[in-house]
Amino acid sequence: MPIHVGSSEHHFHTISSPLSTQIPQAVGAAYALKQEGRDNVAMCFFGEGAASEGDFHAALNFAGTLEVPIVFFCRNNGYAISTPTHEQYRGDGIASRAVGYGMHAIRVDGNDMAAVYAATKAARELAISNSCPVLIEAMTYRVGHHSTSDDSSRYRSIDEIKKWKEDVDPISRFRNYLEKEGLWSQDEDTQLRSDERLEVLKALEAAETAGKPSLEEMFTDVFDEKPAHLVEQEEAMLAHIAKYPDKY
Repeated sequence: MPIHVGSSEHHFHTISSPLSTQIPQAVGAAYALKQEGRDNVAMCFFGEGAASEGDFHAALNFAGTLEVPIVFFCRNNGYAISTPTHEQYRGDGIASRAVGYGMHAIRVDGNDMAAVYAATKAARELAISNSCPVLIEAMTYRVGHHSTSDDSSRYRSIDEIKKWKEDVDPISRFRNYLEKEGLWSQDEDTQLRSDERLEVLKALEAAETAGKPSLEEMFTDVFDEKPAHLVEQEEAMLAHIAKYPDKY
């Protein structure tokens, strides 16, 4: 999928589709940081829907008992695809669950950029100084559809979406703040949007004209050294193509 990006340079783990699997993996990464004695934290992002999965609870329990430096960041946007929060849980959101696992928690306005920055900074400092997990719950709203195959108007009203977009849109709020402080202007905003649109079109053109990767690439970027079962699969594929070259 196009959003499955990662960057080893920026210590950003590749995104994957399975729900909540990244949460216990992040705890493992935090445990490794602790064992190495590094002044770093693992940062794990997920939605409130993922917090209903078993991996969430197992991960928080591991993080609490192992006392690892990790920040769990839950984006509570009101809907787990089409399931609203009132059908997702009965307790006081996600932050309240931290107490049961013996960890600190912060609930923050997820549509306030400055507040989110301050909360994350404080959580990181606490996690490093105490070698402990911290849970952040950012209360926000998903204005768009969950995916291209999702029609959110089937389970929520247009008026609801419009109200959230007009009243608490984080981009508009931050832009208003910058303009009030004399740090941004309409001319700069127009120019930026124009420049970025051209950058996106250039990137799109480059992607569309790029050559396709070889079939062997299907077996790379998973292990440092290919295990036997991948070698066997690759050889079988190449033999199949050699046998039916007119089909490929």
